[in-house]
Amino acid sequence: MIVLQTDRLAISFGGVRAIDGVSLSIAAGQVFSIIGPNGSGKTTLFNLVSGLYTPNAGSIELAGETVTHLAPDQLARRGLSRTFQNLQIFSRMSVLENVMVGRHRHERTGILADLLHWPTVPRQNKATREAALIALDRVGLSDSADRAAGSLAYGALKRLEIARALASEPKVLLLDEPAAGCNPVETEDIDRLIRSLVVDGITVVLVEHDMRLVMNISDRVHVLQSGRTLTEGTPEEVRSNPAVIEAYLGVHGSQEAGRALD
Repeated sequence: MIVLQTDRLAISFGGVRAIDGVSLSIAAGQVFSIIGPNGSGKTTLFNLVSGLYTPNAGSIELAGETVTHLAPDQLARRGLSRTFQNLQIFSRMSVLENVMVGRHRHERTGILADLLHWPTVPRQNKATREAALIALDRVGLSDSADRAAGSLAYGALKRLEIARALASEPKVLLLDEPAAGCNPVETEDIDRLIRSLVVDGITVVLVEHDMRLVMNISDRVHVLQSGRTLTEGTPEEVRSNPAVIEAYLGVHGSQEAGRALD
């Protein structure tokens, strides 16, 4: 089953074609990675798919529904969530409170209910807290729930971002460089976490520069160059593609990618 699809997606900024006719077809239960040199359009493509940008041309479908012009909150209600390349953490809030923020799409009461102390409010808060604790447990941070988020190590903050995205109960999760800046141990934690999410039925779409991570966990790899599709295939096909080696991996990168599969 195809859970996320784009058809000839395009967007321009000031006359520059940042994404130019990109088509994706992502099956449920996959780890689908998008790679390419800096400036190739990876994050721009994520911003289009997640509703932050509106394309100039093309279409986006989520679980068979056309969602091309929907806002991020509308996409979240339909089961698509994302993380960002740069950490978006509320450092003075607790770890648990950060994840509770990601639960907003399931909230049914508003400011008026809070002001009037409706009995539904405590029940909702309890349910939100319980769901956030489950998300923290999935990323291995349940023991840090009451700590200030700003006190966490960098790798733990990356997992906290993923926990907040998981709190919305996504069917499709977009991860924008989840291992960026992580040391090898932290990267291994991210690797195991992504694998566990797929086992739980979540489709993961990944943008990542760490080629060993990409080649280790991906089912399909889509390569961008200057906003266009260079190629797509299995990790084995992509790492041995001469055009990919020339445009992106280089000899060293190709060796690193190769060692991931040995």
